[in-house]
Amino acid sequence: MENDTLKALVIDSKSFLEHWQGHRRLTRRVIEAFPEKDLYSFTIGGMRTFSEMVMELIKIAKPGIAGVVSGTWKEIDHMPTPDTKEEILALWDEITESIDTLWPQITSSRFLEKDVAFGLYENYIYGSLLYFVDNEIHHRGQGYVYLRALGITPPPFWER
Repeated sequence: MENDTLKALVIDSKSFLEHWQGHRRLTRRVIEAFPEKDLYSFTIGGMRTFSEMVMELIKIAKPGIAGVVSGTWKEIDHMPTPDTKEEILALWDEITESIDTLWPQITSSRFLEKDVAFGLYENYIYGSLLYFVDNEIHHRGQGYVYLRALGITPPPFWER
């Protein structure tokens, strides 16, 4: 059964990693586009600041990739938001490197295992990874709205 399931996959591991990292490169450019004060203070309609949204992505990706690889899931980090955009970008880059380093350790069969991400969310590993990407796209879209409201043209979404 496992071999039949593996044959039915639509995207291979290397392509999935490139897809996710493409989204991460684009989200990084959205972070860069924000004026520093607006990154930490601008909101619309009661939504969080973009720095808070970015920190959510960081807090999921950092322990998330480790949990995917090891099967040991830590709680979502409650790390404080760095004080500067430069520090957020450095943290973003650190996690990007960690994803690249850990990804090759994910076996093909691991993608099809069910696990409980962060001790809360039962799903197949590929489903959890898709959630990580989907959540990033969702929050990046909010960042696009913020940038446009600030009169800033966001980076083209298709350039990943």
